[in-house]
Amino acid sequence: MAEKPAALAGLVAYQKGAVVSKEVARKKAGTITVFAFDKGQGLSEHTAPFDAFVQVLDGRAEIRIGGKPHDVAAGEFLVMPAGIPHALQAEEKFKMLLVLIKS
Repeated sequence: MAEKPAALAGLVAYQKGAVVSKEVARKKAGTITVFAFDKGQGLSEHTAPFDAFVQVLDGRAEIRIGGKPHDVAAGEFLVMPAGIPHALQAEEKFKMLLVLIKS
């Protein structure tokens, strides 16, 4: 956990053909993780038992929630509700902050 100011997007670097992640915090109430996706990388459709908050830090991606596509870009956020299938595809290099809310 950062005990002094830090740039979230600087916590992970892009890697060619890969998805990189760094967990920032883990508590009973949830987790905070920063991700970097190379262009074309993504996460296949899945569900999570908890709500998830996504803050876009850099780039652009398509996030599908319940089959509905959402184009998101730097500075935007959305919430992926618990139990609803979702997937992600990086349209260009893309970084995001994911906050998983367990309680």
